[in-house]
Amino acid sequence: MKKTIIYFLFFILTAPAFLFSQEGSIFYSVLEKKFIADKDADTAIAGADVVYVGETHDKAACHTAQLYALKKLDEAKNGRVAVGFEMLNSSLQPALDEFASGAIDEQAFLEKINWKKEWGFDYGLYKPIFDYIREKKLKAVALNVPRKIVSKTARGGLKALDEEDKKFLPKKIKVNKDKTYSAYLRETFGGHGDNPMNKIMTFENYRLSMAVWNESMAENMAKFLRENKGWGALIVAGNGHIMYNAGIPWSLKRRVKKLKHLSFYTEDSSKKEEYLKSSSPLADIVWFVDFNAK
Repeated sequence: MKKTIIYFLFFILTAPAFLFSQEGSIFYSVLEKKFIADKDADTAIAGADVVYVGETHDKAACHTAQLYALKKLDEAKNGRVAVGFEMLNSSLQPALDEFASGAIDEQAFLEKINWKKEWGFDYGLYKPIFDYIREKKLKAVALNVPRKIVSKTARGGLKALDEEDKKFLPKKIKVNKDKTYSAYLRETFGGHGDNPMNKIMTFENYRLSMAVWNESMAENMAKFLRENKGWGALIVAGNGHIMYNAGIPWSLKRRVKKLKHLSFYTEDSSKKEEYLKSSSPLADIVWFVDFNAK
């Protein structure tokens, strides 16, 4: 009887902590197949060399998560951090350098890069990240290629690119044919039959265009990391470039060895229960955030 009472008391005292770990946590470790505490996620960030935080572009909470990760990585690396942006193509690196260093103000930066045309999403969503970079005198890297290059590759393959286009690409483009990632691309391509996309491009060229996109962004980040040994990097990019570790992470790992990588896929907190039914390996950690937050 005494043992029964002890077990009962133990259950009552420990149950709240257990429930918090399942319901209150916002970090789900795909490798461990369980929710982890905030401090464990912080430790993981601090121990990484390259941190990827994916986003749904128009959701403020995703960008708040990116800034949070940046601050933790910055603390761990003592200011030796570069932020890589999908939002800017590499031809804009000089303007980005000027802005990050404080040589030009925000208005001049936005005009030089033509933010509305180059990216289009509300700059205010990204402003806190840029402000932090300038305040802490961190580095920033323009990762992307001009949009037309991805479009031309999707329609006609690499042969559709001219010599000027190829200057933005790494010498070799490798296509990730991972089954899970390929299935995702097939779904985004639109499948088969009468889908209009089938009339303007093949799936093979569509997948190749994604490879051109991810390989180029990884190469631009790799260049910085090769030239700046011991620095850390935060990659700010859409979830589609992070998921399954099959986009930028897969490409960057091949280019710069012996670095510790950590990826986050940001998902709406309202979908937590739905996600747990599949526990899809979207990234190393799924970070649940409030998509309704402003």
